[in-house]
Amino acid sequence: MIRRTIIILVSAVLLAACSTTAGRSVAEEPEIYPDYKGVTVPFGIAPLDFAVTDSLVSSIDVSVSGMSGSLRSRGRSYTRFPMRRWHRLLKASAGQTLNVTVKAKKEGEWITYEPFSIHVSQDPSDFGLVYRKLAPGYISYSKMGIYERDLSSFRERALIENTSFTGCVNCHTSNRCDPESFSLHIRGAHGATLLRAHGALDAYDTKTDSTSGFCVYPYWHHSGKYIAYSINTTRQAFHEGPDKIIEVFDHASDIGVYDVDNGKLLLPPSLKGDHKWETFPAFSADGKTLFFCSATPRPIPDSLSAIRYNLLKMEFDPATGETGKVIETVLDAEADDKSVSFPRPSYDGKYLMYTLSDYGNFSIWHHEADLWLLNLETGETRPIDEVNSEDTESFHNWDSSSRWFVFSSRRDDGLHTRLYLCHIDENGVCAKPFMLPQRNPKRYYSSLFLSFNAPEFVNHPVPFQTHKAARLINSEDRTPFK
Repeated sequence: MIRRTIIILVSAVLLAACSTTAGRSVAEEPEIYPDYKGVTVPFGIAPLDFAVTDSLVSSIDVSVSGMSGSLRSRGRSYTRFPMRRWHRLLKASAGQTLNVTVKAKKEGEWITYEPFSIHVSQDPSDFGLVYRKLAPGYISYSKMGIYERDLSSFRERALIENTSFTGCVNCHTSNRCDPESFSLHIRGAHGATLLRAHGALDAYDTKTDSTSGFCVYPYWHHSGKYIAYSINTTRQAFHEGPDKIIEVFDHASDIGVYDVDNGKLLLPPSLKGDHKWETFPAFSADGKTLFFCSATPRPIPDSLSAIRYNLLKMEFDPATGETGKVIETVLDAEADDKSVSFPRPSYDGKYLMYTLSDYGNFSIWHHEADLWLLNLETGETRPIDEVNSEDTESFHNWDSSSRWFVFSSRRDDGLHTRLYLCHIDENGVCAKPFMLPQRNPKRYYSSLFLSFNAPEFVNHPVPFQTHKAARLINSEDRTPFK
């Protein structure tokens, strides 16, 4: 009798629980943050936690289901999907589409929204991202650092922060997502380039008697034997109008190629001099072409808005490190009153992604900046409309498979750059991008007064000794470039 009574009571409680979330259905999808509706994700991605943005919602009941299983998250106004069950479901659902059903309690009534979809790609992504986080300040160095993020979880690791020295950390890159080869530039009183090329981390002085500045904006040759650098004399200024806050520009810039094995900086004569400003070098997938951006010098700051960079290329000989004598124009952006920055060839050799803005090369603060895709086989180029927004799209990088890319955008609040990941198929068609996942993302991003900057993929954790790097930066020992 007692057992039967307990069973009846338990059943009544379960039926009551089910009925509380039954409610009425509405023919509309929920408003959520971040917008994960209709996105394509890799099967190894961290849980896509989101918040229902309606302030009148007090509780939510969210289910994610597909052909291979389901999971559920209940709480106040945001999800917290269980990590292990999330990964099991996505792994089993690779190549399939998941349906997400949101039930929300609003003013005492439960509402069931139209389900939205999340497609799980069969294409895996690399292990993680490396990026810089910094405050949007301009006069003095505030806290900033280079961080590594595991994309399968929410784990973030600081590689180096400027709390251990005075200066700026920037211009970090690895060789085709392999962090065994790694370069990191430090600006300020302890300026140096930290270079990991043969298993050891060393500090270099990249300014020589033959160059006007330090080597920045590095790009590795896939052989690991060379690094292309831009050698810039850079300044910054502030706009008087409200549309743009800051502008960074060059007074001079050339391109050099560092021979890693011989410790020599090679300076191609055709890329050296005051007649052109060259910047943002990048090697092609086969390593036989050097892409770069080039502009005709004009008076600064009076003619700043008239400075426009075209995309050029020249041959490169991996056996000798020498460049060809003929420079070809790949994209004449100046003819359309536009300017190219950040050329990034895909590692499969099919495409080159770049940023297009109205002028200059500091497109990060240009609200009109968009991502474009150049087909290297056909020469056709197009704006990536399925990715671009009404605000800034700027710095970007490919993963090692050339099936995913990451880019920075100010579409979230117009001020801070956030990171978005996107799938691209073999035909160059891009899926809807999605914001880098975080636990309780609405609270995370609203309380984070930092911007994400210069993201790139890495295929395994960066072998970086933080304490050793700090000692190298604070010491006076530098290996000079020859």
